[in-house]
Amino acid sequence: MTETGPTEQSIYPGEEPILDASAIVAGYTPDVDILNGCNLTLFEDELVGIIGPNGAGKSTLIKAMFGLVPIKDGTVTLRGDAITNLPGHALVSKGVSYVPQVRNIFAALTIVENLEMGLYLKPEIWEERYEFVTELFPLLKNRAKQRAGSLSGGERQMVAMGRALMMDPTVLFLDEPSAGLSPANQDDVFRRIAEINEAGISIVMVEQNARTCLQICDRAYVLDQGRNAYTGTGEQLLNDPKVIELYLGTLAKAL
Repeated sequence: MTETGPTEQSIYPGEEPILDASAIVAGYTPDVDILNGCNLTLFEDELVGIIGPNGAGKSTLIKAMFGLVPIKDGTVTLRGDAITNLPGHALVSKGVSYVPQVRNIFAALTIVENLEMGLYLKPEIWEERYEFVTELFPLLKNRAKQRAGSLSGGERQMVAMGRALMMDPTVLFLDEPSAGLSPANQDDVFRRIAEINEAGISIVMVEQNARTCLQICDRAYVLDQGRNAYTGTGEQLLNDPKVIELYLGTLAKAL
């Protein structure tokens, strides 16, 4: 399989990526590689999607970039500085946040306590960040004292994203943000993601809902068997006959 579409440099001439992952080889055990030379770049204010069939390595790539899966070969840079295999807490301090697919809230804590947990490294900016996050997600302020475990799936996702935004990140990793949600809640979450991006936060999003992902993202990568299969703008991939035949049709049936 070969990649399709224009190069990142032709879309953003003269710009340096805010995040660059090059030739990433990674896996959960020493003798098994899930990723086999993946590449990804993210530019300022971009929303980049990662799609592909189950087992393609989508979540592994985002976890590897966030230091949760060991990278055996390849490099990850943030604004030109090496961050390969740095632990998550170090990346958070550098302006990178991550929202996992599961276990992404503290169910026993209230909404406001969850937000406080997101700001443990910089408690001095609480008022500023709380105002920003609750303007984006008014429900979090209106129901601040409610226990997070009693919320619906869509509401929990808002808490998870809100907590990740408390540290004022410049880069946000989202792993399957629509997983397990009703169609209505999926639409709301995707709308919120677009709003976060419009607020100036660059986003890398792994998503099984491939069609909607391509509709809202600037660029996207299709992974297959741990490798880059296709890349291009969201619109290009939505209309690419090979991508439709090999991936979108299969993924659409699973939705």
